[in-house]
Amino acid sequence: MTGRHHLYIPGPTNVPDRLLRAMHRAQEDHRSASFPTLTRSILSRLPAVVGSTTATPFVFPASGSAMWEAALVNSVNPGARLLAVRFGQFSHLFIQTARSLGYTVDVIEVPWGEGAHPELIEAALRADTSHEIQGVLLVHNETATGVTSDVGAVRTAMDRAQHPALLFVDGVSSIASLDFQMDAWRVDCAITGSQKGFMLPAGLGILYCSDRVVNSLESITTPRAYFDLRPMLANNRQGYFPSTPALTLLWGLDEALTMLLDEGMSNVVARHARLAEGVRQAVHAWGLSLCATEPRWYSNTVSALVVPDGADARRVIELAAARWNLALGSGLTQLAGRVFRIGHMGDVNELMLAGALAGTEMALLDAGIAVTPGSGVAAAATSWRATMPASAV
Repeated sequence: MTGRHHLYIPGPTNVPDRLLRAMHRAQEDHRSASFPTLTRSILSRLPAVVGSTTATPFVFPASGSAMWEAALVNSVNPGARLLAVRFGQFSHLFIQTARSLGYTVDVIEVPWGEGAHPELIEAALRADTSHEIQGVLLVHNETATGVTSDVGAVRTAMDRAQHPALLFVDGVSSIASLDFQMDAWRVDCAITGSQKGFMLPAGLGILYCSDRVVNSLESITTPRAYFDLRPMLANNRQGYFPSTPALTLLWGLDEALTMLLDEGMSNVVARHARLAEGVRQAVHAWGLSLCATEPRWYSNTVSALVVPDGADARRVIELAAARWNLALGSGLTQLAGRVFRIGHMGDVNELMLAGALAGTEMALLDAGIAVTPGSGVAAAATSWRATMPASAV
């Protein structure tokens, strides 16, 4: 098929040419005297992406979900009791990881399409009068449902409960795209990966830890090996890594940080919000609904669209790929066949998303779902033109 492939799944996202060029280079000695320049450039700038001046970042050759394990085994002792909210596939997998590691997890069940309700977390923590719960597990942006939770409100609820639990936040599909204030929200472990907001291929797991976690590393008795942060911390201080790093991805990450920080994180956040609203206007123009049940839950990095009764979202995805060279995200587990997803994070702009919406319109029509041709693209364009930043005029 001629022309570019259009990738609009919620990760991996499009890798800009600038990052491809940064990674396209010969390998080098990661023990050389000059290598610490790269390591320090990355580690010194990573905290700015999450609104922190105090967090310690760690970068592993791994996935974002591997950082669930890295965060837990370095911060809570064996058999610890945790509290989590389950409202989508990735919050479910976070809970499964904790249980597989031997932790006890109390689960607050929330319908898929909603986010974390701070008052439910507060009530659960107030009921834990002996403070047995050692950590709260929260997915900031639930990729399966296109739902974003209010981390700041969760922290406020924890404070009202006067509970000392650690706060673990999965930011895999939010960090480097949505507003994330690690210091202000007093997040203890923030978890992400390279393949979404950082605009890189999958392969890097990134973990941010608070001073509270870093200062307690020696007191944790949970068995650790590859994900032990202590040798990583010791080596990073010298500008190195305890094992062979993913060099190609590190060069890409260094350049990605330059792109993000040159744009400015507030501008990155505003761009994602503006583009996402255009996509939502397209969805409304098609007469479809979002999996997110209320505007307060709407995600600015991924929209999960519910197809009409009797239709199969999998058919929309198949036709988009076969006829229009467009990759859309599938519905996961209980949402399979009911939902398809449009990713709008990372290296995206108006015309890129307009192409994705045009392809989606055609795939919807091909699948027998009645939409007015051009309606979604027109609604998005109207939204984007009305909200064009003054600096671009």
